[in-house]
Order: sequence, then structure tokens, then C-alpha cells
Amino acid sequence: MTARMPAPVTLEGDAVRLEPLTLGHVPDLFLAGGGDEEVWRWMPAPMPHSEDELGKTAERLIGDSGHVPLAVILRETGRAVGWTTYIDTPGYADSIEIGWTWYGRAVWRSAVNTTCKILLIDHAFDKLGVNRVQLKTDILNTRSQAAIRRIGGVHEGVLRRQRRRPDGTWRDTTYFSILDDEWPAHRARLLER
Repeated sequence: MTARMPAPVTLEGDAVRLEPLTLGHVPDLFLAGGGDEEVWRWMPAPMPHSEDELGKTAERLIGDSGHVPLAVILRETGRAVGWTTYIDTPGYADSIEIGWTWYGRAVWRSAVNTTCKILLIDHAFDKLGVNRVQLKTDILNTRSQAAIRRIGGVHEGVLRRQRRRPDGTWRDTTYFSILDDEWPAHRARLLER
């Protein structure tokens, strides 16, 4: 049995608010990271060169029943600075994935990613009742792997040639997870920081 996909939800923390992604977020999102090769380097879609292209990518994500996309709103400005999603995990019992996450460079190395992950993981364990949160990334995306490890992700392995990148090359995907009984200690450590 897989975890039931959650309904779109709004989650609030000190640094960010997560709210259901809409096309109304696209102008802010494009300003935050559209056209930035570094932001889009490891994403599963080509880098958008215009608001229209980003809107089409957002529209596909919003319309995909296997994803619950959330806009990341910086509380300080009220502007969208990225997005993140809950993703269905067929074949994994009582599990959910957090992924398809990107943030504009202006909020890298800030409290944004940690706050988002605390909100999403708390909700997954406390409200959705999953026992496992999965995270994955391109094997070449060492920055993302370090961030996943920082929040407590345990490396599970690598699926070789798991899918094609937007440029046509093969991507090896590295998998991590956090279990419900592991999370309280990781959460406490993250909040102390």
C-alpha cells in the first residue's frame, strides 16, 4: 500500500509559508530563478527562458496527480522564491517523497530549505501518517546530497541510468530516506541550529 496523496495544504514556518502552487506564482518564480542555469542544472525539466516556459512547466506539475506542488513564499517579502512537492511513491508502503524542489539563488544557504523540510516532514509523519520520507537527487548534484544529509537523510543506494536528463544524458539517481522514528532527533538538532 502506498501513502495516499495529500490534499494541497498551506504550511507556515518562521522563514517561509508553503502554499498550493498556482500560475499566479509564476512571475515571482521567474524573477527568483527563471533563466538561471545553476538553479535548473539538476532539475527534471529544461531551464525556462521565459515566464511562459516556466508557466507551462508549472502547469504540467500542477496537473500531475502524482505530485502535490507547493510554492515557497519568503515570509519577509511575501514573494515566491521556489517550489517543492510531495510525490507519490508507488511500490513503497506508507511512504511519500519530497522532491522537484528548487529555490532562487538569493535564498541558498539561508533558513529556507531547512524550514521547508521541517514543515514538509512534520506534516508527512504527523498528519499523513507515513513511516518513511524519501528524497532523491542526481548523483552529480553534490550540493543537494549534502543538504539531504544535513536534515538527516540516510543514503539508501543508487539507481543507475534511472532516467534521462533534459539534455539527453543518462542520470544515475541517489536515494535517501528518513524514518518516522528517526525524525524527532533530527528535528531537534535542526531546530537548535
